[in-house]
Amino acid sequence: MAHHKSALKRIRSSEKRRIRNRYYSKTMRNAIRRFRSLTSKTEAKEQLPKLVSLIDKNAKRNVIHKNKAGNLKSKLTLMANSLS
Repeated sequence: MAHHKSALKRIRSSEKRRIRNRYYSKTMRNAIRRFRSLTSKTEAKEQLPKLVSLIDKNAKRNVIHKNKAGNLKSKLTLMANSLS
């Protein structure tokens, strides 16, 4: 266990950040899972901007890497365009 005041604070703050990051990433993963299960092209086109926004926010918060965000957006857009 840490003894320095700053180390104890670091433990507290990093735990809060870890929980927050876990919430953001889990929310994003669930949204992607729901999006991938869509079969209607119109519904997918409607949901895509919201999902892209969510992915961009996670990249901005450094929950995911910016390249991963780009890859996800690219694949999801391709999927939405391929629906009939």
